[in-house]
Amino acid sequence: QVQFVESGGGLVQPGGSLRLSCAASDMVFGVYAMAWYRQAPGKQRELVAKISSRGVSRNYADSVKGRFTIFGDNTKNTMFLQMNTLKPEETAVYYCNALMSYSNDVPRYDGWGQGTQVTVFS
Repeated sequence: QVQFVESGGGLVQPGGSLRLSCAASDMVFGVYAMAWYRQAPGKQRELVAKISSRGVSRNYADSVKGRFTIFGDNTKNTMFLQMNTLKPEETAVYYCNALMSYSNDVPRYDGWGQGTQVTVFS
C-alpha cells in the first residue's frame, strides 16, 4: 500500500497563495494519473485537480480553474498544487492520491494520508 504525505498547508488571507506538496512512499508519479482532493468540514471529499501519468494532461474543478496548477517532479517522486487567489470557502484539508486512470476519478488507493490543512481567513 502506497502512503502519501501532504504538506505545505497553512493560514492565508483571501487572495493569498500556497503551494502544497505530495510525497509518496513508492514510485507512483510518472506511473499513474494523480490527483489532489480536498474535504471541507461537513462536506464530502472532492477532486480538485488531476494530472495524467506523463504530465501531459491536466484537468481542474470548475471552481479552481485559472487559479490552481497541478504539476509534478517525477525525479523526486513529488507532486505539487500551486494555489493562487485563495478564497475562504476553500478552507479544507487537502489530500493526494493516485487515480485508477486519468479518465476514471476513482482513487487508486484506499489509504489516505493525513492531509494538509489550508485555512483561508478574513
